[in-house]
Amino acid sequence: MTDQLPADRGPDAEAGTPLEPWEVFRQEKEGDPMRHGGSVMAPDAVLAVHYAREMYSRRQESVRLWVVRRADILDLDDPDLLQPPLDRSFKKPGGYVMRDKLAAAREQSGQAKPKAKAK
Repeated sequence: MTDQLPADRGPDAEAGTPLEPWEVFRQEKEGDPMRHGGSVMAPDAVLAVHYAREMYSRRQESVRLWVVRRADILDLDDPDLLQPPLDRSFKKPGGYVMRDKLAAAREQSGQAKPKAKAK
């Protein structure tokens, strides 16, 4: 055991490579969606992968990892792009309630709600 650093990890080696955040996404079992697991700080992709593997897969709790530099993630927060001008609520799983649409149309036309038929 020596007190000297290896040649490739001299005192100037770490000063030149600052740590940066890397986001880790993990899949717990085959077929599951990828979920954000957390982040690691590393100077490069190789160490980021090693750190991610150590933190999120050491105990076989993940079958797949994605390691992405945080700076490479595009943040889309423009309301004009996220909120389209047309009502597309019918494409959502719950859709829209037709009863509300009919009531608004009746109110706009001035007609009363038809009465239920007696049996």
